[in-house]
Amino acid sequence: MTTILAEPTKRNSTPPPRAMRAAVALVFCLLLIGFWFEALTLRITAAMGTSAVPAFISFAMLLAPLWFFAFGAAGPKRAALNSRLARIAAPAVLALPYLFFAIPLHEFQFSFALALALLPIALSLLLEFAPRTQKLLWQDVVVLLTLAFTLELGLLSAAWPHPGLGSLPKLYLADVALYLYLVVRPIEGLGYSFEPQPSAFLIGAREWLFYAPLAFGLGFALHFIHWIPRTHSIGHILAGILITFLLTAVPEEIFFRGIFQNLLEPITGRTWALTIASLIFGLSHFHKGAAFNWRYVIMAAIAGVFYGRAWREKRQLLASSITHTAVDVVWSLWFR
Repeated sequence: MTTILAEPTKRNSTPPPRAMRAAVALVFCLLLIGFWFEALTLRITAAMGTSAVPAFISFAMLLAPLWFFAFGAAGPKRAALNSRLARIAAPAVLALPYLFFAIPLHEFQFSFALALALLPIALSLLLEFAPRTQKLLWQDVVVLLTLAFTLELGLLSAAWPHPGLGSLPKLYLADVALYLYLVVRPIEGLGYSFEPQPSAFLIGAREWLFYAPLAFGLGFALHFIHWIPRTHSIGHILAGILITFLLTAVPEEIFFRGIFQNLLEPITGRTWALTIASLIFGLSHFHKGAAFNWRYVIMAAIAGVFYGRAWREKRQLLASSITHTAVDVVWSLWFR
């Protein structure tokens, strides 16, 4: 079942038309404006004072790769970086968001700048010389463990130490993962695209409906969820959907479904790949609110099965991200 990757997938290799690129950039700008006005309503933003502007600039810079890679930017990036040295050295620019945050606030630490620049370089070097096969290699295991432990151990949290900025290290690591697996070692079937596909919305909604009875039944039985009757404005719900989609669902789906489950399938088969990825996804939630939150682990592992099913139906991360977003938003707004 080994596939030699002579060419990357068509969706990620074909540059979008100029009008499409302009529309994507315009929507990104509108998103940033919306995020800024939403941030202004938060008490955390008021408490940050003048620190809010550098923090928002850093956020926007970290969000940009996540957004533009989802609309075909990986193809032109690969074409421009046509040498091994260029591909290995290029991701050092991912340290720039930290510089734009830390230098204006006089919080710059050389150790963080160096780590943020060297981490993607080291991982790119590892994958650049890895065989171009569609299966999980030891190099991939090293990369995924490095990204996972960096996040789970909070090794980069102090780079953005202000309250409310906890999602920035996750965005940084998602950018690194996308660069590695769309540019350095492009893999088939990752399915990273935000281009609206009716099938992605239908599959994502279907898997949420399949999971909902289990989520409610088991969640109440385990005393993991509690009904909290309250109303929310349409704006608040839409903001919750957008923030959850971009800052939680998409980064986690890239890692667990697009890369890990994807590369595991040729080795273990579809069923075992889905099972293993879901179990590890569940275990990654062990520290949420308790020393070992076994309830969260169980619920997340079961949810991971439906996220994985959504992704593998047509190899669309948009589908699994929609299911993931729906689960998290309903839980956080009415059941947490």
